[in-house]
Amino acid sequence: MKILRLLAALLLVSAISAAQTPSPTPSPLLKPDARFKVDLLLVVAHPDDETGMTPYLVQLIDQHKRVAVIYTTHGEAGHNNMGPERARTMGAVREMELRHALASVGIDNVWFLSGRDTPSQNVLQSLANWGDGQVQEEMVRMVRLTRPEVILTWMPGFFAGENHGDHQAAGVLATEAFDMAGDPAVFPAQLAGPVKINETLLDGLQPWQPKKLYYFPDSSGDTNFKGSGPSLPTNGISPSLKLPYWRIAMETFKYHLTQYRTFIEGLKKMDEKQIAAQEKNWGGPIELTLGKSHVAGSVTGDIFEGITSAQIPFGPAARETSEHPEPLSVGLGGPWGFYEKFYRAHGLTKLPRPPVLEIAIKRGTTLTVPLELHNHTDSPMTINISAKLPDGWTTQSGAGSFTLEPQSDYYLQVLLDSPNGETKGAQEIECRAEADGKTLADIKISVRLRNGGLPQN
Repeated sequence: MKILRLLAALLLVSAISAAQTPSPTPSPLLKPDARFKVDLLLVVAHPDDETGMTPYLVQLIDQHKRVAVIYTTHGEAGHNNMGPERARTMGAVREMELRHALASVGIDNVWFLSGRDTPSQNVLQSLANWGDGQVQEEMVRMVRLTRPEVILTWMPGFFAGENHGDHQAAGVLATEAFDMAGDPAVFPAQLAGPVKINETLLDGLQPWQPKKLYYFPDSSGDTNFKGSGPSLPTNGISPSLKLPYWRIAMETFKYHLTQYRTFIEGLKKMDEKQIAAQEKNWGGPIELTLGKSHVAGSVTGDIFEGITSAQIPFGPAARETSEHPEPLSVGLGGPWGFYEKFYRAHGLTKLPRPPVLEIAIKRGTTLTVPLELHNHTDSPMTINISAKLPDGWTTQSGAGSFTLEPQSDYYLQVLLDSPNGETKGAQEIECRAEADGKTLADIKISVRLRNGGLPQN
């Protein structure tokens, strides 16, 4: 009771003081809050996304590096193996699971943004459902607060695999924040000094330019990414926790019971010999891709190679000029088309890509091929769209002849139904656009058919 009375008295004194004082500006001698300064900031989408990076995060902590993690959603669209809770309550449960998991290895600075869990493979669906402008402002604010030397995030790209659109969106917004947080003209209210003691609008932050940006992939294979960044071993022994780093990741994973209860209960029943055998599943190296660097260093060198404590000036994105389409043209839209523009806007055209565009979908479902049609001539033009398909596939809609009005742009979806039966290897589909006997576009997509997975859209 004495503590409660003391707190009440302090609050009363504070309120009286604020009411009697003509709202002076806080002291300009105050420095940014050092409690939240980090060396590495991990940006992911859902609670449990950190699992693949946990071995490296613990290595950094053992090296006395400061680590923080941002989650763009609460994972509220996940299933619940522990109880009936769903939706926002489910998100609250998953947040608590995550906080317990990271606290067990010494990571206390964990931040959640306001994005909404969106279960599809389409990054544009995720960005739209998040209200990406709002979440982007939140992301920039957190970069300016935590002042990371390095940002590590999901690869922003469309590959065959789980390839969650939220994972991609986290990588997109982290990339944008890397290029925006140091710009004093971006979100200026965050950078304005407070004008009163009880300030509610102006953040009093400073611009911050991170030095390096790394990605890790969300795909079923990593052959496209080898050699594009450092390879981080996970089989070393933590001097602080006395376990292999991969094993520590497995232990923290056990907190995520809502999503993986049956699997985790199986892990808990294993003896030491059985656990040691899990190294083949958990103990491989972590392959990263270097996205950007504002300091000297090698592509495959240590993440902190070339980094000093000195703050660096704002480095604008090395934007590359977009290719100007022909007056009459057809190109891929949707996530594939978006990434072509995104990579150019952020100077990422050298990121690894698959030799052929790819996607994985549930067998027996419909593949959507989004097309953008442009007629920037002064005459109506007719374009013929056709699809060349493997055995068992059928065209549902979108193929045929289409007349485009002068100076016009159109969106078209070619819908292709995949077979229900088993197939060997990837299936290559081809969409061709022709006009006046000339080929405008010949689009090939490698499709892997699976028994389940996220919907395309």
